[in-house]
Formats: sequence, C-alpha cells, structure tokens
Amino acid sequence: MENNDILERIQSAINDLLPYLKEDGGGIEFVRFEDETKTLELRMTGACKNCPMHLMTFRAGIERYILHKVPEVRRIEEVR
Repeated sequence: MENNDILERIQSAINDLLPYLKEDGGGIEFVRFEDETKTLELRMTGACKNCPMHLMTFRAGIERYILHKVPEVRRIEEVR
C-alpha cells in the first residue's frame, strides 16, 4: 500500500509540472520507480528531449520539485 501512495504522489508532482513544460512544447512521462533503490526514472518528451537546456530543466526544476514533494525518492534518472 505504501508504494501506491508514493506512485500517486509522484504522478501528482508530474501533473503539477506538465503545464509549465507544455508551454514550451515539452513534457515528461513516468517510466518506473524502483522501490528497492528508491530511484525514479522519467523521460523528457516533445521539445524538452532535444532542448539544449533540458538537463538544467531536469536537474534544477523537475528533480528538485519531485524530491521536495516525494522525499521517499532518493534519486531521479532521465531515460531516453
């Protein structure tokens, strides 16, 4: 049951971020959450995946926000 709560809060945080990313034609999508290592995998989509600033957006924006909203997540990785 606890894992479902974490997944719901992850999705809620992603939903909070999507409108800002969509303003520039981009987005993010959930790939998976590894409960054992507490690692979240996300994929940048749309304009975000090829943007020269995508790494800064990912680390300074998306990662910081999700780690704040879901402290059980210890690491966030971008997958292509």
